[in-house]
Amino acid sequence: ADGELVQYHYGLKDLVTILFYIFIAIILHAVVQEYALDKINRRLHLSKVKHSKFNESGQLVAFHLTSVIWCLYVVVTEGYISNPRSLWENYPHVYLPYQVKFFYLCQLAYWLHALPELYFQKVRKEEIPRQLRCIALYLLHIAGAYLLNLTRLGLILLLLQYFAEFFFHMARLVYFTDENNEKLFNVWAVVFVVTRLFTLTLYILVIGFGLPRVESQALDPERGNFFSFLFNNILFRMSVLLLVCLFQASVMWRFIHFQLRRWREYWNEQSSRKRAAAAAAGTKQQTKLLKRDSGYHENGVVKAENGTSPRTKKLKSP
Repeated sequence: ADGELVQYHYGLKDLVTILFYIFIAIILHAVVQEYALDKINRRLHLSKVKHSKFNESGQLVAFHLTSVIWCLYVVVTEGYISNPRSLWENYPHVYLPYQVKFFYLCQLAYWLHALPELYFQKVRKEEIPRQLRCIALYLLHIAGAYLLNLTRLGLILLLLQYFAEFFFHMARLVYFTDENNEKLFNVWAVVFVVTRLFTLTLYILVIGFGLPRVESQALDPERGNFFSFLFNNILFRMSVLLLVCLFQASVMWRFIHFQLRRWREYWNEQSSRKRAAAAAAGTKQQTKLLKRDSGYHENGVVKAENGTSPRTKKLKSP
């Protein structure tokens, strides 16, 4: 009927939908690879290692840009940004609007399609553990937010994560085309720190203050209430917040270590260039001094700087 709002719940039929969109994701992956990335690779003539990383970043740039725009549209139209209380009010959020459910199913399909792509793209063995770890983390967090009815919080966290990842992979693409251009890495560094701060603030807001105030505090798996009764215990709540802070601190430590290593390599490269330029300038000056001392050759005859021969002229007898 007109004005009737239809909402959805998760179930076994989601597996069929996810399987269908896995095939769609594989097709779109091949289209981006064939008509965009392969053409750019032919012009750049990259090495095998850079070729693999360029393909990975190119695919993720397309995916993260699409996901950021889509996720931003969902959270704005559903009012999750304008009303932060909606992230924990009326928990559990068992019934979902169509666009929220469809977004989560497509996200799960994309990260599941990345598993067979490791074979199709012939990823190097050294890179497979890192990519498997990344895929597993994304699947764990997205599926956890979907099944445990934390979809609203999951949308905001995905938006922040994808926004930072987009700048990182975009900076890698620019770096592969021009190794002297690292400005986007600086932009990514700022965005990464800001998104980490927002993520930590959001965790504290929802876990520390939001979920403990939910009216229904009893464990009720049938209604999808898994957490509120736990967060009513201050000891459990503080333990979870401590784990979240430690995890974010470890992420920031790895980030700082990466930045320090990158800056150290940059300054070493700059100092080596300066030493090479100074050595080249010294060689040129030494060559000029030698020419000035010994004169220069013209048509096989050594002449001084004023153009006269360095030999003394013999006086003719009268």
